[in-house]
Amino acid sequence: MMKTRQMDLVIIGAGPVGLFAAYYAGLRELNTVVIESLSVVGGQPQNLYPYKEILDVPGLFGISGDALVENLEQQRTQLNSHLQLATTVIDVQASLDHVTVVTDQQETIEAQAVIVATGKGAFQPRYLPETLAQPSVSGGIDYVLTDLDKYHQRDVLVLGGGDTAVDLANQLTKTAAHVTLVHRRQQFRALEHAVQQLSSNGVSVMTPYAVEAIEQNSEQKLVAAVHEVHGTKTQTLVADYILPSYGFRSDNRVVEQWTIQPALARQKMLVNQQLRTSIPRVFAIGDAAEYENKAELIATGLGEAPIAINTIINDYFPTARGIVHSSSLQIRDGQLQ
Repeated sequence: MMKTRQMDLVIIGAGPVGLFAAYYAGLRELNTVVIESLSVVGGQPQNLYPYKEILDVPGLFGISGDALVENLEQQRTQLNSHLQLATTVIDVQASLDHVTVVTDQQETIEAQAVIVATGKGAFQPRYLPETLAQPSVSGGIDYVLTDLDKYHQRDVLVLGGGDTAVDLANQLTKTAAHVTLVHRRQQFRALEHAVQQLSSNGVSVMTPYAVEAIEQNSEQKLVAAVHEVHGTKTQTLVADYILPSYGFRSDNRVVEQWTIQPALARQKMLVNQQLRTSIPRVFAIGDAAEYENKAELIATGLGEAPIAINTIINDYFPTARGIVHSSSLQIRDGQLQ
């Protein structure tokens, strides 16, 4: 039997941006629920690169993904917003006076507005081609770094040239015996500061090289054959672990099945200066939102959340008090004072 309940605001997605949006909505005293399809909060920073040093959050230079998420979740719980994990939003409908959110938990939520903070959708790593790893390879290829101690005093080979690959190589130098980074292009697609750290951290860099085969020897070591791109040189690299880091595939098929179909740009929801989508009462923030010259940074999404929420209050809660500075507030026992 379908249950129905009333809320002020529904936030879809419990990544860093969704968590902060829930906290700020609490500061503005909105009755809010956050819905997350995964069984844990944190989105990509928590589930795909918890040990990665995040460099774009002001005042928290070099904080790890899991530490940032832990801080944001502790902050969110200060004001008792509702959280539903392992729950998928299967439909969103919008009318002139409310939005309706339907979940796979036999529940319908009616609210004044919804904020989509789903990032780029469901995600999974880009895997190596099946033909690359020989049948003898039974383990040692990891796509997600979940336990840094696993690589203690081990030889590790990282494949890729983007921000995640470069950050991963730098992080592994803290525990691994040796780290080699292989990229098929001469130039990296990563922050210059992180690229410069590769040398100072002792990472062996091989560019432009590509992996053509991976085998496992009698000592259970991984043996990678690499060749020079547009060249003739070949080398054999031996490692205990190989971490391919070619980015992630996003999947927005669930969103595409919703009743609402907001205007898109670059497969994200096109928003205006107030983070409104083309659908009434539906807002988008973080990597779910697109506008001209958008910078895909966590810091950007954190700044978008208050704009969207203050617009929602101005439009749909006309009797609410105006914007107040957080320095004038106190929180006691989950309540604003």
